[in-house]
Amino acid sequence: MTATLSIQSLGLAYDTPTGRRTVVDDLSLSLGTGDIGCLLGASGCGKTTVLRAIAGFEPVRQGSIALDDTLLSSASEHLAPERRRVGMMFQDYALFPHLTVAGNVGFGLRRQASGARAQRVTEMLELVGLAASADNYPHELSGGQQQRVALARALAPAPDLLLLDEPFSNLDIDTRERLAFEVRDILKQTGHTALLVTHNQAEAFAIADRIGVMHAGRLAQWDTPYNVHHHPASALVAEFIRPEGLMEQRAQVFQRGR
Repeated sequence: MTATLSIQSLGLAYDTPTGRRTVVDDLSLSLGTGDIGCLLGASGCGKTTVLRAIAGFEPVRQGSIALDDTLLSSASEHLAPERRRVGMMFQDYALFPHLTVAGNVGFGLRRQASGARAQRVTEMLELVGLAASADNYPHELSGGQQQRVALARALAPAPDLLLLDEPFSNLDIDTRERLAFEVRDILKQTGHTALLVTHNQAEAFAIADRIGVMHAGRLAQWDTPYNVHHHPASALVAEFIRPEGLMEQRAQVFQRGR
């Protein structure tokens, strides 16, 4: 059962020796159940900090984060990360090298009975097309295969929300594009609500139902890929989203059903 993500007036900051440094300021967005969102922006814009706050790894200074009727974080409330039913997929795969593919996927299911755990692992590996690799170790797989294992592991506990932190950045261009479409298809098949962060525009337009363009800790626009592309909300968004050399890539994305 996935959930609707609601972020209201979110403020995130770090305390430094010279004072408090604001990282995210007054960010609000809503992501519907089963939708895939993307926070898009350059390095240092605050997008990964938002993801970490949703996961419970960063304190909220102002505003709130909720999944359906469950408050995850506010300035006065903080639900422990392990109680949030939020899964996370990292850019470096974070697979355990000493465990097989099946062992990695089943790692978060250790409290389940062995039979139920084995069945769930099989289901997840079939979902990502790696059933034949259950007994392999991560180093025996390609980068794209390892990332599909990471996706299967993140989905195995059936989280209400899946967070993806630059999940394709360590892959070559061709694999990155192919895997972005594969991940979108898998998430749509399972109906999971997901939020991706990336600096790569082609990935954002390939995978997302909603794109949020971030700049200097603020959300400049949160809209459909079509509207972000054709109707930028400001000159800043227009300048960021239309650099020379990416128009053809985005056209290919739209031609493939976006």
